[in-house]
Amino acid sequence: MMQETWRWFGPKDPVSLQQIVQAGATGIVTALHEVPTGETWPLAAILQRQAEIEAHGMNWAVVESVPLHNDIKLRTGDWQQQVENYCQTLLNLGTAGIDTVCYNFMPVVDWTRTNLRYTLPNAAQALRFEMTDFVAYDVFLLDRSNARDDYSAELLAVAERRYAAMSETERALLEKNIIAGLPGGEGAYTRDSIRLAIKDFTALGVEGYRQNLFAFLRDIMPSAERAGINLCIHPDDPPFSLFGLPRVVSTALDAQAILDAVPSPNNGLTLCAGSYGARADNDLVAMARLFGPNIFFVHLRNVKREADGSFFESDHLDGDNDMIGLIGALLDEEARRGKRNSIAMRPDHGHLLAGEQNQAGVNPGYSYAGRMKALAELRGVMHVLDRQRHTGAAR
Repeated sequence: MMQETWRWFGPKDPVSLQQIVQAGATGIVTALHEVPTGETWPLAAILQRQAEIEAHGMNWAVVESVPLHNDIKLRTGDWQQQVENYCQTLLNLGTAGIDTVCYNFMPVVDWTRTNLRYTLPNAAQALRFEMTDFVAYDVFLLDRSNARDDYSAELLAVAERRYAAMSETERALLEKNIIAGLPGGEGAYTRDSIRLAIKDFTALGVEGYRQNLFAFLRDIMPSAERAGINLCIHPDDPPFSLFGLPRVVSTALDAQAILDAVPSPNNGLTLCAGSYGARADNDLVAMARLFGPNIFFVHLRNVKREADGSFFESDHLDGDNDMIGLIGALLDEEARRGKRNSIAMRPDHGHLLAGEQNQAGVNPGYSYAGRMKALAELRGVMHVLDRQRHTGAAR
């Protein structure tokens, strides 16, 4: 079955490696978050972090992620040196025997939510992307040039009323949630700096930005192949344009284009169910079957979608996405590969439950109890489906 892994943010993470072992995970998904974006990860630091993980009986299963400097994404400034540094990091990871690297190519903002404590009927708290609030920020607080052109008159009217009703405290919190950086992201912006970054990226357009992604993959793939590293790109989150920015990893067609542009057994995908699944036109089960050989890593979470593009992160087995069907398709892919090629999965973005809601330092989406609950639910699904497969085969 799929390897059960856990996202860990290193020694400063309030969730300890001992707690992760007790949750039942056998693999760690982490990064050297202390290394500035664009710098090479030293082999000694990689080995030290790996030894810390292995001392608790787990392995460093996936790197998530080696972040990309904006120079690489724009192919401006010192991008060639940044690519060299990235390649050396891959080689160092390969030397340590770590063979899977998840990365993303989202411009300016990484995964984005407007509300980090959306209260559910049972009083648990979830992550939410609220389109009205986002438009209110983009048009009326950030005051992005030509932002109004990206939205319907009806949505603008609703957003304007929403903005007018917000207190200054609410506006400041909304801005912090959107641009100040979330766990595992690539840093924070100020209002002025994000305007400048948006301008640089929108100038490329969607196809120009897509070609920059393909060029980056062509630059690094020889090093990935030499190091034995499987590269698996994470989809846009959410999988549609924000701030008028180009998005190039949002649909099945985008994923196919990435695989076609740089044919290599090391060029693959992270199937993030919550990210791809925030679009109703992405059929996750079909994608798992279509791209199975190129899926190297899986994020399992669920969402409930709304007509205007808003969504919140639901219980893992109670959203709009067919989690049972998706896990079944992934287990079928594992069976095709054989026992030596399991797919690493991790429970993504658990709810913030009562026992942790007043604790300081809890990373949004990465509380302990919420993810432990999610992992237990997903583990149960995997065991039942695996048992059914073997029982059926025995007949």
